[in-house]
Amino acid sequence: QVQLVESGGGLVQAGGSLRLSCAASGRTFYTSTMGWFRQAPGKEREFVAGISPGGSSTDYGDSVRGRFTISRDNAKTSVYLQMDSLKPDDTAVYYCAWRKVNRVVRSTTGYDYWGQGTQVTVSS
Repeated sequence: QVQLVESGGGLVQAGGSLRLSCAASGRTFYTSTMGWFRQAPGKEREFVAGISPGGSSTDYGDSVRGRFTISRDNAKTSVYLQMDSLKPDDTAVYYCAWRKVNRVVRSTTGYDYWGQGTQVTVSS
């Protein structure tokens, strides 16, 4: 069974930075595609970033490209999301997700396991 635990959320001013972490349990982490999604109140869950098992392939949502960076450390079974130049519109609950298939996708239905989320609030 896979468990995902996010951390690193909090309150930050616009223009600031945060780094989210997701610690994963599961012996097949090194073969999994990992993703970050977010969901703001009253909105659908949105793709933020994804990374292939070896880390060589990444994808980003249009609203965060150039500001956010996804990375992973397979030895630590962890994935990270560095968020820079934060905006109030980035306020949401951020979720880590695990996908068994080796290909980054943007759809929530493509991911098999989810964390419980961490709140990020950006003040103006």
